[in-house]
This record gives sequence, structure tokens and C-alpha cells, in this order.
Amino acid sequence: MGYDTPLREYRFVLEELSGLSALLDCPGFQDLSVDLVRAVLEENARFVQSEIAPLNAIGDTSPARWLDGAVETPPGFREAFSQYAQGGWQGLQHEAGLGGQGFPKLVGTAAVENLNAANLSFSLCPLLTDGVIEALSTVGSEQQQALYIPPLIEGRWTGTMNLTEPQAGSDLSLLKTRAQPQPDGSYRLFGQKIFITFGEHDMAENIVHLVLARLPDAPPGVKGISLFIVPKFIVSAEGAPGARNDVWCASLEHKLGIHGSPTAVMLYGSGQGEVGEGAIGHLVGEANRGLQYMFVMMNAARFAVGVQGVALAERATQQAWAYAAERLQGQGLEGPSKGPVLINRHPDVQRMLWTMRALADGGRALAAMAALARDLAQHHDSAEERGRQQALYEYLVPIVKGFCTENAVEAASLSVQVHGGMGYIEETGVAQYYRDARILPIYEGTTAIQANDLLGRKTWRDGGAVAHGLHRQMRATLDELATAASQAGVHQAGLKVIARHMEPALHAYAQAVEHMLGQSGTPPAAFLGSVPYLMLSGVMLAGWQMARSALICAEALGRDGQGPQAGDPFHAKKLAACVMYASQVLPRAPAYLSSIVDGADVASYASQASS
Repeated sequence: MGYDTPLREYRFVLEELSGLSALLDCPGFQDLSVDLVRAVLEENARFVQSEIAPLNAIGDTSPARWLDGAVETPPGFREAFSQYAQGGWQGLQHEAGLGGQGFPKLVGTAAVENLNAANLSFSLCPLLTDGVIEALSTVGSEQQQALYIPPLIEGRWTGTMNLTEPQAGSDLSLLKTRAQPQPDGSYRLFGQKIFITFGEHDMAENIVHLVLARLPDAPPGVKGISLFIVPKFIVSAEGAPGARNDVWCASLEHKLGIHGSPTAVMLYGSGQGEVGEGAIGHLVGEANRGLQYMFVMMNAARFAVGVQGVALAERATQQAWAYAAERLQGQGLEGPSKGPVLINRHPDVQRMLWTMRALADGGRALAAMAALARDLAQHHDSAEERGRQQALYEYLVPIVKGFCTENAVEAASLSVQVHGGMGYIEETGVAQYYRDARILPIYEGTTAIQANDLLGRKTWRDGGAVAHGLHRQMRATLDELATAASQAGVHQAGLKVIARHMEPALHAYAQAVEHMLGQSGTPPAAFLGSVPYLMLSGVMLAGWQMARSALICAEALGRDGQGPQAGDPFHAKKLAACVMYASQVLPRAPAYLSSIVDGADVASYASQASS
């Protein structure tokens, strides 16, 4: 089936939940308007639905192909990317001063979700290019920015990041790629990189690789890593691609999913280009600070992968709802019927459908919260508020990445389950979502890596300051919810369900934070519970946004059922999703807490049994 962009949902999240109009009053956004944002998202929806979504199944069944170092992308990908570039979509959320359109990240996040839901494999190329643009705009020299960023934003060139090597997966301290200084100030790189997404393809005239490598005198470990720009074709001072660099695609990986996206093994310095032996590169920033610089790109990619999780959950949810609305099977529980009923009348199918909807909507609201924090960190007129919002964004990134990608796997699995035996058949399409989803909790840092980041860098380092601030805000929402639920009205029961489940979940979050703060001296026990800690945080923070959404919907509908928007089907359905999130997802929080606090008692058992 096709993909329908949830435009009404975006309007709610951006305008009613996130306060888009207030954001557009910040410096740098005054030339934008809510109406303009709506028009952009409507055009984005038209484009991805008509041009990108139809290529999703094609990329799965006709994957990218390698031949003698060249890669041919799936049929239609090259033409679609040309349209994507010509439409200006690559530059949507990048600064106007760099050639972008200057829209907020909040708006860009909606467009990125659209693209990912339409075609996850295709979207990976623009995703990584966004990361290269953000990294160079942050740490690149003026010359590097002027030379590389405009063609990247225009979509004439694309970007990658090259970290992983055969002997070094997530442990970048083991990197061996070396960079030899040259008399002209450039460097020659030698080494092999693996798992390089869109490391080679036929969709753009040049590919800009950001590569981690070591200088001859570099100290050992992560402190000796530098960052280099290594283009596929050498770039002249005027910005024109020239001689083929000594960068070569040795092969493509055969993968469980995302078949349309070429995952390349890249050789640097194998003597395959037109510049002699050694790939010519240029140092970005200062020597031996490459990992620090690359984290700019990695954080951008991690947030974007979290949005991919939301997107895939949305796509799988849409297909399950559509199938359940047409599949006749079994008798209804209301009593005898003349024949089989639609499966969406069966209670457990309803449970699965609404759980999927709750996971997708909760993840989207959480990602929007993070995107808004990023926008305010860059554009708020108060320096103090910018600092607070930056700390919030950094805290939220690992949660968005880990929680939303794990939810995508669950949603895709539930979609297969709703389809029953037909879900296990490739022709229905949902099996692709399940296969594609499985990479999301792995690449750009596994869920455990995100959890360790949340615990070590984002909780211990600031003494829980951001977490405590969030707890106070969530407590205020719970108090507001309890007041609203105590008032008479047709939505009283639903608001009471949300309040009843939010109370213990919020208590679990507070306890988890305090427990983890007390475990900083015993890392093995703490890190054994780090993934449950991340998932608990995601459950609660997304649940908070769903509770806020419920209050907005109840107000819009009118608690007596006679409000000015009482007939709006969107608010009624949204409120139902919020209630189902509280019922089906929030109860997970106390269970996660139990896993967290048991860490000290079970760590020794886990260690002994694993040795």
C-alpha cells in the first residue's frame, strides 16, 4: 500500500503542542509564518507520496548493485534524488547564510519523518548529507564551508561519515586508518572503512567523505583521532570536481533490510584513483580532536535515526490499520453475526492497533520536543535560556534515538501480527518494515551506547540537573491533569486513566534518576541497568507529551461534549491514542525501575556467568 502523510497530526504537534507560532517569533525566523510552514509540509507530502514512496518496495526487491568499484542504485532512485535536490529539500533546515532555507529544526523534523516513512533506504543519503553540512558549518574552516557546503545543500554532492573499521566496531580507540602529511598541507590517507552508507553511488556528481584517521605522531586511543575531508573527486579552488581520488568501493554488504541503501566497504590509499597512491584529504579543525568534531555529525545522525524510528512505526501502523479495516475473519464478540467480521472489531487487534498508534504518536511528540529545544538553543534571545535548551537537547538525543528505534521494531512486529499469516508473506510489504526496522537500534550507536551516554554524560555529569528540571515540569502537568480529570464531562474517564498511570510512572522516573545518581561509584551495576533507564525515560517523557496532548484535545473537544470543536474527529482520535498510551505503555515504567534497582544485586551473577 502507499503512504499517507499525517498532515493533520503534524499540525497538531507543531502548532498546538509545540507552540510553532511562538518559535517563529525568535530571531532568525521572523520571515516565516505558520501558513508558510503548512504550505511547505503540504508540498513535501505531495512529493514524498508521489515520487519517493513508490520506490520503497522497488529498492527492497532490486537492491543497489556493485560492479568494479561503481554502484548502481535501485531503479528510480537517481531520478527521485534529482527531484529531491531541485525541490530544495536538502537545505530546508539549514541556515540561509549557508544557502539553506532557514526553517526551524522542528519543521525539518516533520519533513525528515515524511521522507523516512516513504522510503527508509532512500532517506539515508540525505540524512548523512545533513550531518556533513552540520559538522562543517560547526567546525570547518571558512574555506571548507565555502567550498563544500553549497553543493551539498544544493544536492549536487552528497556526504558520508567514515568511522568503523573491521577491527573497530563501536570502539573507535582501535582505529588504524593513517594520514600522512604532505608538503602542500594536504594529507594522504591509507586504511579501510566498513558499513559506510551511500559510500559509493550514482546519484550525485561528487561524494564528500568525513574520515577519522591518525597522524603519525598521534597519541594512542581516542585522543589521537583527527578528522579529514576526503572527496571522491578532488575539488578545485573554484569548486569544480576534478581527478578521481584514491577512494574506492571494494564491495557492498548483503543485509537483512534497507536493501536499497548501498552499505559500502571503502578503501583509502589502494592505488585505484588518478592521484597516485593515498587518498588526498584535508584536516578539519585541529589535529587529534576528530572524535570531538565527529560527535557533531553523530549527534545529528542519532537524532535523525530516532526520527526514522518514528517514521517506520508510522508506516507500519498505517498499513496495519488499513488491513484490519478490510480483512474479514471470525465472529464478533457482540453476538452471532451473519458472517465474518472485520478484524478491527476484535479486542486484541484493537489493542495492537492502538499500541502501535500510541508508540508512533508518543515518539513523534518526543522528537518534536527535542527539535524545539535545539531551535531555542540556537535562536532564543536569552543566553541563559539558550544554554538551558542546549542541555535539554543533548539530554534528549540519546533517548529519542534509543526509545524511538526500539519502538519501531515493536510496531513493525505488531504490524506483522495484525496481518497474521499474510504478514509473514513478502507480497504484503509489512515484512520489509520488520526487516528494515531492525537496523535502527544498531547503527549510529546501539541502544546500549545511547543508554551509556544518557547515564554517564547526561545524568552523572550534571548531577541530574536536567532530569530534575523535567520532573518538576511533568509533576506540574500531572497536577493539571488531575484537576481536569476531577471535573465533570464526557472525557473525565479518559483523563482519569492517564492520571492514574502517569502517577506511578513519574514516581518510577524520579526513583530511577536518584538511584542512578547514587550508583556513579559502581559503574558495572549502573550500566547493567542503563538500557532500562533509557527506556523508562523514553516511556515517561513521551507519556508526558501524550498527557499534554490529552489536555489540549479535551479542551478542544469541550468537556461537556458541546465545545466549538466537539465535532473534530482528529481531537477525538488523538485523545483515544493518549488514553491507550497511558494504558498500554506507561505501565512499563515501574517494571523498568525494578530492572534498574536490581543492578547491584545481579551484576556479579551476570559477570560470573558470562566469563
